[in-house]
Amino acid sequence: MPYRAKKACFYPGCAELVEPGDTYCKKHKKQYFRQDRRKRGSPASRGYNYRWQKVKDLYLKKHPLCAQCLTEGKTVPAEVVDHSIPHRGDYNLFWDESNWQSLCTLHHNRKIGKEKNK
Repeated sequence: MPYRAKKACFYPGCAELVEPGDTYCKKHKKQYFRQDRRKRGSPASRGYNYRWQKVKDLYLKKHPLCAQCLTEGKTVPAEVVDHSIPHRGDYNLFWDESNWQSLCTLHHNRKIGKEKNK
């Protein structure tokens, strides 16, 4: 079976070839993530601090299965507490428990990927 061709790094002016699925070469991937973190702020500055960790752990104990998997008839342990409606810095929405859902990593990553592509 043929392999997919490598493509150029997305960083402007970089001709380094990267594996399919990657967007930046090793040199520029670090730089891109540093810039992204500066723009978004640290997880703690966005509300994901020690307080959130404690509340998240309690929520996962109450809701141990992935909500999306349950709708598909599967029982998969949840690993992430997701905000159904992205809070985008709104702390009332961030702490609104009716806006939370337990998800497995697979379903959480799919949901986040769809939100970023909008």
